[in-house]
Amino acid sequence: MRWALVKVALAVTTMVVVAFAVPLGLVVKELARDRAYGSAERQAATIGPVLAITTDRTQLERAVASAETGPGGRIGVHVPASGRNGPAEIGARRAAEADVAAAVKLGRASISPVRGGSALLQPTAVASGIAVVEVFVPDAALTNGVTTAWVVLAGVGLALVIGSVAVADRLGTRMVRPAQRLAGAAHDLGRGKLGVRVQEDGPKELRLAASAFNAMADQVVQLLANERELAADLSHRLRTPLTVLRLNAASLGDTPAAEQTRAAVAQLEREVDQIIRTVREQKSQTQQTAAAAGCDAAEVIRERMGFWSALAEDEGRTVRIAGADRPVRVPVARPELAAALDAMLGNVFRHTPEGTAFAVDVHNADEAVIVLVSDAGPGIADPDAALRRGWSGGGGWGHRPAVAGGGSTGLGLDIVRQLAESTGGDVRLGRSVLGGTEVRVWLALDDRRARQGGRRGHRLRRTLGRRRRAARTGS
Repeated sequence: MRWALVKVALAVTTMVVVAFAVPLGLVVKELARDRAYGSAERQAATIGPVLAITTDRTQLERAVASAETGPGGRIGVHVPASGRNGPAEIGARRAAEADVAAAVKLGRASISPVRGGSALLQPTAVASGIAVVEVFVPDAALTNGVTTAWVVLAGVGLALVIGSVAVADRLGTRMVRPAQRLAGAAHDLGRGKLGVRVQEDGPKELRLAASAFNAMADQVVQLLANERELAADLSHRLRTPLTVLRLNAASLGDTPAAEQTRAAVAQLEREVDQIIRTVREQKSQTQQTAAAAGCDAAEVIRERMGFWSALAEDEGRTVRIAGADRPVRVPVARPELAAALDAMLGNVFRHTPEGTAFAVDVHNADEAVIVLVSDAGPGIADPDAALRRGWSGGGGWGHRPAVAGGGSTGLGLDIVRQLAESTGGDVRLGRSVLGGTEVRVWLALDDRRARQGGRRGHRLRRTLGRRRRAARTGS
């Protein structure tokens, strides 16, 4: 696709350059020719008034010398015979006698080819007949500036072609990279890597394709989980009839048929146990895959805020959501993120008076996603102590149960802390721009970079700090 776009841009730009540059070059050539002949006509016109007054050779030689421009030797005058004086030739003569006679007969200016260029023949009436003023126009004058114009046009055309190819290559790269990522993810999914997901970027069509792929992968994981759950359920259901068969086989005595029956029942029990163990292992792997696949944090936030907004409306609270208008994928399972959000929002409702405003902000960076839950309540006197109490399981802010319903967990910041640390991130409490508490959850997208403390992560922290200080100053 990329090279196809480059080829199309190259072909179209080349045709446009040729369509405009060639006619423009021909126009420049014609303008140079008209300019040369126009200058020759002006020189011939300076001789006409002198011929109308006199045909004296000396006067005409002075007029020719004063009319000469450039290197000289280009103007000649053909004077017809008068009385005792024969025809006179003044100045340079290059045109043939036949061409001069034709110009006299024609009665208007004409051009005749001569060696090294052409001659402009301008007939002028004198007392003795028709005199002809000849002005030589060299070939160099006819093409003066044409070569430079062609070089400039060629340079401009080449620059346009190179620019269009560069732009087409850039656009092609922007389109091809998401497509390549989508193709690679499809191959990985086909090889059994159920945790692979595609970043939803690029053109609209590719974003829709990536979203559809992620939805399909989530559905595949869910179907496999349902299938393994069904297999486990069926295996457990076989326990009861197997127990009955084993008891019945024990009462058959010591006959060979009874021994065969007991052996078959034992073999069947071993097979069922193996199926149950296998399903449990696969279920654990499926859960890990679901967590690695992650979820769309923006979608989860919008869903949970839809629930809490109804309660906020009943209590007269102002709600604001920012940054959740486009997909933001995080490497945590959807239920875990929903539980953490419910815990933080539940604390807002439980520990702030009715009518207190709160907000949820999402900041997306290359190496991390930050979720901020802030309120306009009284705040926390000792944020570090609140986190320590959350860690130890004691009472206090961050550990009291959230409002009942909507996925409240009763575990407060413990759930939030465990969620963040599972990605290599952390949780911090501070003063929000609204004046109350701010819970900042740092979800690292790359655990190694989070542990090493990448520079861009520090820059994002400083940026958030500057935004909070500016918001406080503005308020």
